[in-house]
Amino acid sequence: MNVVSIVTPVHSGAVRFLPDAYASLLCQDLPAGWSWEWCVQEDGSDVRAQSYLPADDPRIRISSSRAGGPHVARTMAFARSRGAYLKTLDSDDQLTPGTLARDIAVLEEHASVGWTTSRVVDLLEDGSTVSFEFSDPQPGRLPKGSAFAFWTEHRRPQVHPATLCVRRSLLALLGGWMALPASGDTGLLLGLDALADGWFIGDTGLAYRKHDGQITAHPHHRSGEEWEARMSLIREHAEAIRAWADTHGR
Repeated sequence: MNVVSIVTPVHSGAVRFLPDAYASLLCQDLPAGWSWEWCVQEDGSDVRAQSYLPADDPRIRISSSRAGGPHVARTMAFARSRGAYLKTLDSDDQLTPGTLARDIAVLEEHASVGWTTSRVVDLLEDGSTVSFEFSDPQPGRLPKGSAFAFWTEHRRPQVHPATLCVRRSLLALLGGWMALPASGDTGLLLGLDALADGWFIGDTGLAYRKHDGQITAHPHHRSGEEWEARMSLIREHAEAIRAWADTHGR
């Protein structure tokens, strides 16, 4: 049986959303011969994810680690995963029906594609959804380097890194997510983009919940000294990988 691993970091402020994330996994129909496992990583003590999820589903694998932020927790979930492909799902978000099947289909059909992303809608507190603010590319292949070019011009990714599905070997090569207080998934996206083509799936793959407690609502997320430092390191990281790949990857 082939496995796709869903990695989910969770802290005490967002643990209440786990049942909705789980319900979205139950709606996934996978190709024949495939199954999913859900690696839920508690970021710190007293999260108690098991109180919000069924104890009789062996596909759910909960563990905990010292508080280090969501990107460290994702990497710890990756460390104990088994899947050939790794799919991101934050505890407060929901996959749309068919998302995992579409990710698997692309990566199985196109051996040169290392990662996928998909369209996103915002999930508002009243349960309604609105189209996400990003400027989606055309569905299909994203040539290596295209994500970095867009990010360099706009200082934001064109595709949403919360929708990433990645080949295990590439994620291992990059060491998981960048250990930053925020934007570590953008760092991962640009690292992947330096190594392999991606693929944008035009179908909506994620409902991205908007609420006051999320990291992206923090005042330092998009400006200030911390933001400048994060962006500087993300750029240096991506440029170093690009330079190495250009020299040694042919």
